[in-house]
Amino acid sequence: MATTEVQSIPVQNVRRRRYMDRRSLIPLLLLLPPSLILFVTFVALPMVDAATYSFFQWTGYGPVTDFVGFDNYVDVLTHRNFATSVRNSLLVVAASLLIQLPLALWVSIALAERARGVAWIRTLFFLPYMLAEIAAGLIWKFVYDGNYGLVPHIGDALHTKLPFLLADKLWVIPAIMLVIVWKYFGFHMMIYIAGLQSIPSEVIEAARLDGVKKWQIVRYIKIPMIWSSIVISVFFSITGALQLFDMIIPLTNGGPSNSSHTIVSFLYAFGILRMKIGFGAAVSVLLCIACVIVAMVYRRVLFSKEADQ
Repeated sequence: MATTEVQSIPVQNVRRRRYMDRRSLIPLLLLLPPSLILFVTFVALPMVDAATYSFFQWTGYGPVTDFVGFDNYVDVLTHRNFATSVRNSLLVVAASLLIQLPLALWVSIALAERARGVAWIRTLFFLPYMLAEIAAGLIWKFVYDGNYGLVPHIGDALHTKLPFLLADKLWVIPAIMLVIVWKYFGFHMMIYIAGLQSIPSEVIEAARLDGVKKWQIVRYIKIPMIWSSIVISVFFSITGALQLFDMIIPLTNGGPSNSSHTIVSFLYAFGILRMKIGFGAAVSVLLCIACVIVAMVYRRVLFSKEADQ
């Protein structure tokens, strides 16, 4: 017993020195307060305000006094266009996961090698991501224009008349998905390329010397070794799709007949523009809850799988 107590004293002293080291406290005291101030000001307080306003009927002007309880949430859930916006957001998530990410992975595998001219091709694919969302939306709105854009010229070349894509309820969502895939797949491609280039070359060379085929190297070596990059890419894709807004407004502004709204553009159109701040706050709270649930499930499923590997 005495020996155990004597041995435990130095360990406690080491821990105490580690956490009470003045050199470690100085950067902490310098950097932590500004970060906390920014987080509280721009994240925590707006979240509290949104949760508070969702229980009131408020136009954004004057005192917040008209308490309505859960009426705003009922109005949101029973709104005729809310289900459409949720469906569109889920379709964007599906397109991102099933089209955008596989395309980015395929291109990254083809361009991961350090060969001549590959850097220029990577830059070409990455350029759309560097373009601002509003600018990209305006460019593609002109491309889709049924009178003066690129689409009618393609129709003339094929000797057929193509529909006005952004004015057709059937084609507007696929048209938006094409823009999203074009805009963001380069970002995910660069994440995958960074992961692929971190794989030791000796592993690939050893597999080739053993006669392993190219598709087997990709399936059993490359993809498992960049699993962490895939996990992060999928998370960015899901959360970004749920928060899609600034490309919808210049492209369609939610039209035709409110058929292309996402959850955030629905919040903007039926909450902010119509000066129904409580209604919009209720939408934001529901979206926040959905994102938290997605993050928790995602962390439990994919990150646990990564830890097991």
